[in-house]
Amino acid sequence: MITHPDNTDARDEYAVMGNPIAHSKSPRIHSLFAQQTGEPIHYRAILVEVGKLPEAVADFVAGGGKGLNITVPFKRDAWELVDERSRRAERAGAVNTIKIEPGRLFGDNTDGVGLVNDLRHNLQIPLQDRRILLMGAGGAARGVLAPLLEQEPALLVIANRTPERAVDLAAEFADLGTVQGCGFDALENLQFDVLINATAASLQGDLPPLPDGIVAEGACAYDMMYGAKPTAFMKWAQWQGAAKVSDGLGMLVEQAAESFYIWRGVRPETRPVIAQLREELADG
Repeated sequence: MITHPDNTDARDEYAVMGNPIAHSKSPRIHSLFAQQTGEPIHYRAILVEVGKLPEAVADFVAGGGKGLNITVPFKRDAWELVDERSRRAERAGAVNTIKIEPGRLFGDNTDGVGLVNDLRHNLQIPLQDRRILLMGAGGAARGVLAPLLEQEPALLVIANRTPERAVDLAAEFADLGTVQGCGFDALENLQFDVLINATAASLQGDLPPLPDGIVAEGACAYDMMYGAKPTAFMKWAQWQGAAKVSDGLGMLVEQAAESFYIWRGVRPETRPVIAQLREELADG
């Protein structure tokens, strides 16, 4: 039988699993990566019932699948499911990338490196010796802490509505650098060079309870959420005088590129993909 290169059967299968999943841009991103690199992959989104990740992964493996992305709410489940974890996945306590190898599942976490790559390479924002504020103490914040601290900031402060969670998280990562945890009210009279919103407030059009005056001159503000329009946090940061503001679309593409590299050993160019997605968002 003659197999044509454009036949889906000739391509390696990859997917993203989550709930909900219909909104995911991962299939679009990896389709663009495949076009750019010529890698023979087919990538789709799979809706998984809560509590059923092990069965869904087993079915995907049995069908010859080569790799998976894992998104909300299954990143911790994936961490427990895999046979081996990378160092960064171990520290993050979450897995968002699974490489399927003969007889084993290898778990990694690309969220943190995705954020750092977007900040440093795409946005040209230095992190070393900077004062960084990370808002939120949930999974999104936890996943990026180690890569941020590896950039050797002067100080990293985790602020959260429940201060105890921020304090506990800071203590857990204190071996990697100067990191402190507190409530938002404790930010009074402090200033930061890089402010990163890892809360879900932007999804509801809300803003973390930030005091005025914490944005240092020349500061950058970054929201991990993204959309066609600036988030409430981005608007607030501009009003506070931030020199540069950005949403998290670049982080999304960069973490996907890292997954692609883990699976294929090929590193795609991210900037044209970010530009393409930005254009598509603007077009609605």
